[in-house]
Amino acid sequence: MRRSSRLLRCCRVSATLSGRRRDGLYAASWTISLALLAMPAFVLAQEQAENPLDEIIVTATRLQTTVWEAARSVSVVDQQAIQNGMQQLALDESLAGVPGLYMQNRYNMAQDLRISLRGFGARSAFGIRGIKIIVDGIPETLPDGQAGVDSVDLGSAKGIQVLRGPSSSLYGNASGGVILIESEAGQEPSFIEANLSAGGLGFGKYQLKTGGRTDGFDYLVNLASQELDGYREHSAAKGTVFNGRFGVELSGDDSLTFVLNSTDQPRAQDAGGISATQVALDRRSARAANLVYDAGEALDQQRLGVVYKRDRAAGSLMIRNYYVWRDFSNYLPFETGGAVDLDRFFYGFGAQYTFADVLPAGWELLTGFDIDRQNDTRKRFDNLQGVAGPLSFDQLEKADGNGVFVQGRYQFNRRWNMTAGLRYDTIRFEASDRYLVDGNDSGRASFGEPSYSLGLNRKLGSGVLFANIGNSFETPTTTELANPDGSGGFNPSLQAQTAVNYEVGFKTGTQQLYSEIAAFHIDLEGELVPYELPGSPGRTFYTNAGKSTRRGIETAVAWRGSSGLGLDASLTWSGFRFDRFVDESGADYSGSRLPGVPEYFAFVSFNYKNSGGFNAAFETLYSGSLFADNANGVSVPDYVVAALRATYDIQTAKLLLRPYVGINNLFNEKYNSNIRINSFGGRYYEPAPERNVYAGIVIRYTSASPR
Repeated sequence: MRRSSRLLRCCRVSATLSGRRRDGLYAASWTISLALLAMPAFVLAQEQAENPLDEIIVTATRLQTTVWEAARSVSVVDQQAIQNGMQQLALDESLAGVPGLYMQNRYNMAQDLRISLRGFGARSAFGIRGIKIIVDGIPETLPDGQAGVDSVDLGSAKGIQVLRGPSSSLYGNASGGVILIESEAGQEPSFIEANLSAGGLGFGKYQLKTGGRTDGFDYLVNLASQELDGYREHSAAKGTVFNGRFGVELSGDDSLTFVLNSTDQPRAQDAGGISATQVALDRRSARAANLVYDAGEALDQQRLGVVYKRDRAAGSLMIRNYYVWRDFSNYLPFETGGAVDLDRFFYGFGAQYTFADVLPAGWELLTGFDIDRQNDTRKRFDNLQGVAGPLSFDQLEKADGNGVFVQGRYQFNRRWNMTAGLRYDTIRFEASDRYLVDGNDSGRASFGEPSYSLGLNRKLGSGVLFANIGNSFETPTTTELANPDGSGGFNPSLQAQTAVNYEVGFKTGTQQLYSEIAAFHIDLEGELVPYELPGSPGRTFYTNAGKSTRRGIETAVAWRGSSGLGLDASLTWSGFRFDRFVDESGADYSGSRLPGVPEYFAFVSFNYKNSGGFNAAFETLYSGSLFADNANGVSVPDYVVAALRATYDIQTAKLLLRPYVGINNLFNEKYNSNIRINSFGGRYYEPAPERNVYAGIVIRYTSASPR
């Protein structure tokens, strides 16, 4: 298990490399990374009787496998990388090293984290698009394809798996990639833990966690409250999250897992995007309209889920059932319809069965179905400078998702195996207009899409060569289907975005070194692209681009030395272009690069851990230049930002004290934490904070001395 834990930390490696050299420190980081990325050829020559990649279990592929056997690009992040010394403001802190995964917007709680995985999700104006988010077996992604992570509790997260590349054959709509988050389960001995932290930008966080296991019952409960004044004017946020996971053993082979989550975010202010001129005058300023109209959001959400598992010699069965209630209000920076009130009920049921002994030798087979339902009552009122005025929109929106799937794997011999998957989904949208003053704008839309995947693995020494082909589809969300003419119903011209992914890669691992490299080519039809209208600044509409191509190379490496030194590094090159794209106004963007994603981005982390309890990490993140608009007329400069953190464990028989400290933006880099794509009036920029420090302490008491 110790070896597995070390390798899990190694697999967290990911990021990118660039030729940029600001000073000797950054140049040294990139040089060492290049040297390590060249090491797989040496490792390949070492035949391993037992490869440590076999110890890392991957469940995001539905058909349980290992990093070694998965014919896909997959990254695994362990509990220490998520929780140890982290500020835990957003997922990007622990996922910064995953290749192909580009993240922005840590400091704007009203817009949620912007996540792009191989370009999927880059278009999002708020929330997460094109990427399937799953927490403890329960989808955070709605049937319409929209997801949020504001209810994810990083303080109790045990591990995160990132499946890179289109995966609709596994999860259906909006599966350009998969992020699977698993909470801690209660273990012996029982414990209680407090985590208190504070820092710059008005940051404060208080967390209380407890867990244990006894007589076939386990529990893990965490309560966390967080406040942040923010760097910019009008960017404060506060929220509380409760997360509970409870396990019951019905028999030796049958179990139930209950998941409870409650999120209360009474206020998250939105400073808005500002122009380059305003950035130069005052980086901390907010957009004037956002102040006038008190832009921001508030939400209250509860999630209840249950997962039943049954294991028998003939096969295993898993059934899930969940319910989510979400009350959401949003004030946008304009008057007509600028105050949004959303009452959402989201629920679903699914099952999958994995055949075992009944199949011939070498075969594995899984089949199942997903049924998900989304009911939204959406109202818009006039925003009278931060006060809800007369009703201007009242619509009941429904999205129904149904999918059936089958996954299989065949082991030809000791070196070769093949995986394949098929799935068919139907997504139906319905809008019932209940504001009939301006006529009845009710509407319906439906999509039916097949999905497939095929992968091959070939073991080579201590590594594995893999290749796969698969497709994905992505429907517009209920919000994205909004008519740009201002009426209700749905935009009849919008179609689903489809993609086909071709990938080849190599990954290898030993006790001290893990490395991977993957190259991919994606053909997209009808890519969904955002734009704004002069009459509705701050509100985003969508159109389909004709055709686009994405090519990329992702590399990652992790090394752990016997002296406690370690290094994680990753490099991503992304060549994403519109091949054919003429928008509704007649503007031709054919040949332009996809906005919102840099051509290069990279990550390097030097870390050290000794037997005395001291742990430190120095991280640098490079983001290459990117474009903010479809025409590629606005270029956003590249940047390098560094962070430093350290922890120290003081362990007694039953008590652990872990003081920690961290410094964000160590060298006071001036950069943008988010870019608003195709924003009207040049309001592309959300400046990031300057250097800021946080510190805290973890106090953990266990009921028995650690063995």
